[in-house]
Amino acid sequence: MPERRTVALVTLGCARNEVDSEELAGRLAADGWELVENATDADVAVVNTCGFVEAAKKDSVDALLEANDLKDHGRTQAVVAVGCMAERYGKDLAEALPEADGVLGFDDYADISDRLQTILNGGIHASHTPRDRRKLLPISPAERQDAAVALPGHAQEIAPAPADLPEGVAPVSGPRAPLRRRLGTSPVASVKLASGCDRRCSFCAIPSFRGSFISRRPSDVLQETRWLAEQGVKEVMLVSENNTSYGKDLGDIRLLETLLPELADVDGIERIRVSYLQPAEMRPGLIDVLTSTPKVAPYFDLSFQHSAPGVLRAMRRFGDTDRFLELLDTIRGKAPQAGARSNFIVGFPGETEADLAELERFLTGARLDAIGIFGYSDEEGTEAVGYENKLDADVIAERLAHISQLAEELTSQRAEERVGETLQVLVESVDSDEDGPVAVGRAAHQAPETDGQVVFTAREGLVPGRMVEAKAVGTEGVDLVAEHHELAEAAR
Repeated sequence: MPERRTVALVTLGCARNEVDSEELAGRLAADGWELVENATDADVAVVNTCGFVEAAKKDSVDALLEANDLKDHGRTQAVVAVGCMAERYGKDLAEALPEADGVLGFDDYADISDRLQTILNGGIHASHTPRDRRKLLPISPAERQDAAVALPGHAQEIAPAPADLPEGVAPVSGPRAPLRRRLGTSPVASVKLASGCDRRCSFCAIPSFRGSFISRRPSDVLQETRWLAEQGVKEVMLVSENNTSYGKDLGDIRLLETLLPELADVDGIERIRVSYLQPAEMRPGLIDVLTSTPKVAPYFDLSFQHSAPGVLRAMRRFGDTDRFLELLDTIRGKAPQAGARSNFIVGFPGETEADLAELERFLTGARLDAIGIFGYSDEEGTEAVGYENKLDADVIAERLAHISQLAEELTSQRAEERVGETLQVLVESVDSDEDGPVAVGRAAHQAPETDGQVVFTAREGLVPGRMVEAKAVGTEGVDLVAEHHELAEAAR
């Protein structure tokens, strides 16, 4: 009988990393590894790192150091870094962080079981030299589909899936790899629509380590969604670095408009949500599909980043306050209850007080449901590192605090505007706290992790995974307090 091998996956960062972790989990389970939830119970702790901004990189290093501490008083024998930070820094990270027993890049994912076994046996797998992954794919998007490049979360002709897969593990795209195994029992799961990005925002390093944009085949996305529905998933969130570009390398920039109704028709799926939309690439047809297709959430995760024209141009982005407000008006003209959220950077090089006031004007008029505010920091390898007119750290901190407070006030006001609305809420958890039983879910305008939630006034008849109709009766900051309609009717 083979020796028991246990592994725990610790995931940081965005939903794209969560999908990648479930691919790694599927590959490891298919090769006989036992997946455990707690790193203290694992022979190997695999930390899926984030390499986006300085704060996220610090969190990743802290997680690796915390996992390393388990080697002194637990079962853990090895700690391995994977994910964006590992891919971005490779051997440089390995040298700077000797506490990690291995640093594996995307090219190692197909052989993750062998890599972990080598490390567990005391061997060394040489970390890769960091490189610009944009150069691995053809410049022409139309030529990228057949490129032999490792793309986590994509179905590629890497190897046939094993015939005798463990329960709960499936090839998410028919006979092609990758495999996937769910980590957790949430009724919500993400599906990767594409990888990489062709945009060249001056502050962003993601394309350099995630590569150029490449779409997954619609059939692969559909097959994965069907499999997730069989696993009890009720809501699927489509993720990538830029969903509005989906299909451009497959010969049809409007492919998302065709795919969404097909995904909504998958048996068992109650809601489809699309994230990561570029305002400059929004099309009337896409807005129509997102606001009128049954089971497709009228939810707009729009990457505005700023609204002052001069700042946006320095960021190598497009638009301005009035055009962005017009876009939101168009969306709400078609779906008044549509959800909208975005992230913004303050303190960008050259940002003036007038630019900040312009951003305030936009935020005040936009009525966004969720707002993320970040202070600018240099990201190595980006164009903005070389910009002049950098702002002092204390100025950036002051602007960050000011706009963050404004954002908190505005999103609370937006939640109050929703009191009285009828909501379709997916119940996510039913539990108890110090005040008694509590049930929590999310409406169509609330994405997991990033946005607010719905707290029910009573939990009778509510179970995770159930979609219910409810009425918003109050707020708790950005969260809504809601009354389940069946309970309200019974009380009359």
